[in-house]
Parts: sequence; C-alpha cells; structure tokens
Amino acid sequence: MSDSWRVTLPCTKAEAELLKGDIIAFALLDAPPVLMTSEPDPARPDEWRLDAYFEAKPAKADLALLTGLVPSARSVKPVVERIADEDWVTLSQAGLEPIRAGRFFVHTPAHRGEVPPDGIAFEIDAGRAFGTGHHETTAGCLAALDRLKRGGANFQNTADIGTGTGLLAYAALRLWPAARAIASDIDPVAIEVAADNARVNHIPIGRARGQVELAVAPGMRHSRLLARAPYDLLIANILAGPLIELAPDLAGAVAPGGRLILAGLLKEQAPRVAAAYRRRRMMPVARIDNGDWAILTMRKRQGA
Repeated sequence: MSDSWRVTLPCTKAEAELLKGDIIAFALLDAPPVLMTSEPDPARPDEWRLDAYFEAKPAKADLALLTGLVPSARSVKPVVERIADEDWVTLSQAGLEPIRAGRFFVHTPAHRGEVPPDGIAFEIDAGRAFGTGHHETTAGCLAALDRLKRGGANFQNTADIGTGTGLLAYAALRLWPAARAIASDIDPVAIEVAADNARVNHIPIGRARGQVELAVAPGMRHSRLLARAPYDLLIANILAGPLIELAPDLAGAVAPGGRLILAGLLKEQAPRVAAAYRRRRMMPVARIDNGDWAILTMRKRQGA
C-alpha cells in the first residue's frame, strides 16, 4: 500500500468550528480527506491547527481547496508531509480525547480501553461523516438527551434528521430502548458510516421497536419518515439556515407534547431559529450553550 499524506495549516477557532459546513467541498473526491482541528496551545485560544489526511499525494487543486476553507491562512504555505500508511488513522485520531456528555462517553478506537464503568459508551471513528461527539453541537445534543432522561421523559417514537455518524439516534435508543427510531441524512455516505457505527456499537438496524431504521433523505422528504410521524422526540443537528427553512416540516412532524432538539446554530442565531418554531406552536423549554453554539430543546403545545 502507498503512503498517506498530511497537510497542515493554521486556522482560527471560528474557522475550526465552521469546518462542519465546509467539508462538503471535498464531496466529489473519490477519497475525501479526513479533516481534524486542534488547539495546540490553550494559552492562545484563537490559534488553532487544521490537519488534513489524504490517501494519496494531494494535488495543487486539493491544496487550494483546503486553503480556501481557512481564509486566515491564505498567505501561509501548507506544510505537506508523507506519513506511513499504517500510522495515518492513528495520527488523525490521537488528538481526539474521549468526550463525556452527561452519562455518555464517546471515544475513538485509540481510547477503547478507557471506557468508564458507569457510562454509556460509543466508539465512533473520526472519518467520513460529521457527528463524532467532539464538536460542541453534537456533545450538546448528547447533554440535552441526558437531561431529558434525568427529567423523567419517556419516548416511544424518535427521529434524528441529519444523523451523520448515527450517534444521536443511537444515544436516544440507549436511553429509551423500547422506542421505534429512524435516522436520516441527505448524504448516502453518512448513512453508510452510520450503518458501520451501528455494527461496531451493537445497535440493531431495522423497523421494529428497539431498532434504528436508516434512510437517505433531504429533510423530511422520505416516505418512511412521513409514515412514522408524528414523533415524540425529533433531533435535528444541522445548521441555522436549514433549520429555519425546515421549520414547517420539522415542527409538523412532532406530536403534541413532543420534544424537538435543534442544534448546529451559533448562539447569536438562536433567537431567530427559536422564533421560526414558536410560530408553529413549539415552545422553548431548555437551552445548552456549548462554546459558541446553542442547543435548543422545544416542546410542542398540547392540542397543536
């Protein structure tokens, strides 16, 4: 097997957090790179680092595309290094420390031996889909799910829209194991990744209670999503713009008294997103701020 390659660029904290939305820039590549961000020096909180791991030597166009993701580094020459093929996955994940969010413990294979006895653990590879638990929005959604469980909530029919790795759907099923669950994503690759993660984490795939059904769908536009509505728990960790655009569909799919977790929005975007759902009889009941991001939990009025 040929060696792999790492490209390193400096970036700001804001750029690192917004890379979630920009990774689609590599979607047309046969082997898209794995993008990792890290904070090398906590004493310099705005000086972050972007590492991109390629399976083959990146072309000039790849380097230009990568630099375009971090405008602050446009005058910086990328550092391109060849690394041994057997080491590149380990290198890309070594900086990802396990995440603890409520009772959840999310880790990469490199930290498999660190699972605490009192946690609900998920092993998620940092790779082709968003939602490893390491981004503030995903971790915040896990905390919101944990808070609902601790508050005595009980759900029988759940949906995760824009599932990415499948993590949030699987976390909800662990908390409410008798529920029916469906997870969807517009990206077929994400659904493939979610299926792989289900196998690794012993999550049964199917349509029965205690199983998760997977579907490729934009928003709520899928016959299975519509057939299984209304949901008493719906999770949507996408971005503020799509959340506002999808407000009629998402709010309409929530049962009266049901909960809706919205994430992928910056704190300053939260009022505008919440307003779009208030107009559809969804009332905010909780908010978690995690870094620059807000996670909203809303409840649909009875009789809606």
